[in-house]
Amino acid sequence: MTAYSLAFASLLLLGGRLSDLLGRKRTFVIGLVGFAGASALGGAAPSFELLVAARALQGVFGALLAPTALAVLTTTFTVPRERARAFGVFGAIAGAGGAVGLLLGGVLTETLDWRWNLYINVLIAAVALVGALAFIPRLARSGPRPRLDVPGTLLVSAALFSLVLGFSNAETGGWDAPLTWAPLAASGVLLTAFAGWQRRAAHPLLPLSVVLDRNRGAAYLSVLIAGAGLFGIFLFVTYYLQLTLGFSPIRTGLAFLPMIGMLVLAAQLGTNLLVPRFGPKVLVPIGMTLGAAGMVDLTFLDASSSYATGVLPGLMMIGFAMGTIMPASMQTATLGVDREFAGVASATVNTSQQVGGSIGTALLNTLAATATVDYLVAHAPASAAVAEQAALTGYSTADWWSAGFFAAGAVLSALLFRRRGQGLSLTDRAPVTGDAAARPTDPVGAGPVSTEPVGVG
Repeated sequence: MTAYSLAFASLLLLGGRLSDLLGRKRTFVIGLVGFAGASALGGAAPSFELLVAARALQGVFGALLAPTALAVLTTTFTVPRERARAFGVFGAIAGAGGAVGLLLGGVLTETLDWRWNLYINVLIAAVALVGALAFIPRLARSGPRPRLDVPGTLLVSAALFSLVLGFSNAETGGWDAPLTWAPLAASGVLLTAFAGWQRRAAHPLLPLSVVLDRNRGAAYLSVLIAGAGLFGIFLFVTYYLQLTLGFSPIRTGLAFLPMIGMLVLAAQLGTNLLVPRFGPKVLVPIGMTLGAAGMVDLTFLDASSSYATGVLPGLMMIGFAMGTIMPASMQTATLGVDREFAGVASATVNTSQQVGGSIGTALLNTLAATATVDYLVAHAPASAAVAEQAALTGYSTADWWSAGFFAAGAVLSALLFRRRGQGLSLTDRAPVTGDAAARPTDPVGAGPVSTEPVGVG
């Protein structure tokens, strides 16, 4: 798991930039074929070492796939109504993927073998490959080919690698371990150096105007916070369902389906009706508040709670919350970005979600473990009943902190997002030179508008 996370997180921005340089369709196809091959290698791995290597290779090609998929939406759907519908579907799928994985993973593990959790990716990739070849347009490039910012790529990849490594070690070694704080400190230094380099690079990997725009910055922050809270939901609710209520893996996966249904419903309502009318400044804080309420509801679970009255209400609130937060944030995070940087802007969305998940998992695991140990020490000698209550105390602590994440997200998103109709910021745009300077400008202040044809053909 750590091998995949390290490779995926550290190479996301590079993957997004490569989709800008090589073309969306080509990069997407390469990512699909590579991801399928790495999955087949991992499924057939005869040793643990080869399994770890295959998982790392999955992360490499996943870092090509994830931002390219979002960039394809950004550059293909430019009509507001079509864009809203496309992002609604994408946001619902992105939010529901984890819960579907729990269900499908449980079914495959119980009925076939754990290796099919990897083999199944080959079948999914084959279907996606047919769709990509048939429907993703190959757009002709206009103007000079941009160059890859090699120093910026090395700096940010090393920074993200160190960041995820530090949080991964915090889960097992604790926050005071050298393998935790040293990579985190190194990550801070490298990210600072990356930001400084981007200000003077001739061909920046991630122009600071992309992330310093107030609306886009708020969107990236919202995705990060939602990712931190969501990973905690899946982790600790799964523990509760299986270890306290005695659910099987398949039944646990089924238990998350109502949350998926609410997520899909909220995503469609939000993108087609509510976001165009109210904008992210209203929708995202509402979603964060619902997420906090759902997490608070889960803090009251105990050994006598039932799924229907104890778990289900909180899950449904959280599902509706995620369906409200993610599509609105994803649309805003890529809105108005020049086509030349659509891939790296999309990669920043994925990076925010991945980093949020790493922070959330490490922090919530540590807090839950500490609360569990403290309860055991305070109620010694340990018995089966004491151990069960200690675990519930740990879950409740993690849920309270997740609620705090969402509550902070509600406040920050309400303050940072602009009111509907105020558009994007012009103040942090990078200067435009050469051929780009002669192109028409986007009325919402996103920089030059691409004149390349958009559509299938």
